[in-house]
Amino acid sequence: MKKYIGLDIGGTSIKYGIVDGEGNVSHKDSFKTTGTKDELITKILNAFFQLHQDFGPFDGIGVSMPGVVQSDGFLTIAGAVKPFYGINLQSILEEKTELPVKIENDANAAAIAEKWLGAAQGVHDYLSLVLGTGVGGGIIINDQIYRGAHARSGEFGWMIVEDDDVDTEMGSLNFRGATVIGLIRRYNQFSDDKVDDARVIFKRADEGEVLAQNVFKSYYHSLAKGIINLMVSFDPEVVIIGGGISANEEFMNRLNDEIKAVQKTHNSIVDLDLPKVVPAELKNDAGMVGAVYQLVQSIR
Repeated sequence: MKKYIGLDIGGTSIKYGIVDGEGNVSHKDSFKTTGTKDELITKILNAFFQLHQDFGPFDGIGVSMPGVVQSDGFLTIAGAVKPFYGINLQSILEEKTELPVKIENDANAAAIAEKWLGAAQGVHDYLSLVLGTGVGGGIIINDQIYRGAHARSGEFGWMIVEDDDVDTEMGSLNFRGATVIGLIRRYNQFSDDKVDDARVIFKRADEGEVLAQNVFKSYYHSLAKGIINLMVSFDPEVVIIGGGISANEEFMNRLNDEIKAVQKTHNSIVDLDLPKVVPAELKNDAGMVGAVYQLVQSIR
């Protein structure tokens, strides 16, 4: 069976491992995302050569990372990984390793991984939202990632879902529907007892705290409106929700309830069968798996 190296480059750490032809991940490890461009590339190459020595040869490398990733692997921006702005990481790694390499935006990689092994198996048109610090996502049309004219598609967090007379961005889905700068930030705005974990807010809401309950009410409403906007714009077969909060069954149930409630107040769509909203099935390895899937598709 063919085997590949998967890399998931994040702002804090770079995870890597071996991904086989069926999407199984093994021999995982990581290192900190610190250093200059050349230092980071050297760290990546050292990890590659160590894996190659222990388990090689390999058939290619799939890389997931934040930012605006052009189809040829050029990084217009790279999120929190500042040293990689304005470089073609794909070309660099291909030259150094003499293997085919595919670079993919992390949200797109997570989205396409669900088609291979997760909640979108057998589905041809779907949307994926990742709820984390902000709201990212992927658009899959006819089994392919839709990138847009400038490789910026899927920036769902920039959508405006609420009015804010002072700062329009504060009414965006990022600041209303994300887990960190949405739910947690808004709770901490009004609480003297600050939190950094959404699970604490869930617990306080269940215990009857009025602030937590009101923040959740607003949170679900904004998120539901954003998802409905996407549903009526793209007409997907399914909408997949990723990020740590999607593993919470209560969250998924309440989100779906709020989507139905908003739909009932919208006369033009009240009788439509809207697509299902389901949690992502792939978790921490989704970036590596999706990037390798894209690599496999590109070299067939």
